[in-house]
Amino acid sequence: MSRLPQISARECIRALEGAGFFVKRQVGSHIILRREEPFTQVTVPDHKELGRGTLRAIVRQAGLSVEEFLRLWRE
Repeated sequence: MSRLPQISARECIRALEGAGFFVKRQVGSHIILRREEPFTQVTVPDHKELGRGTLRAIVRQAGLSVEEFLRLWRE
């Protein structure tokens, strides 16, 4: 299992946008992203640094592997 880096919510959102997600709305400090095909919705807290467990949960909910997410993040 790959180790996830300490990244900001904005970096996480940028990587998820590379996987076909778009920002649907924001409620307070939570940004909701959606992908139509296959339908998936994830919530990313707008923090300067996401905890590794939080980031891993976001990646899992997005239906990505850690390796796929890291590739998208590096692009």
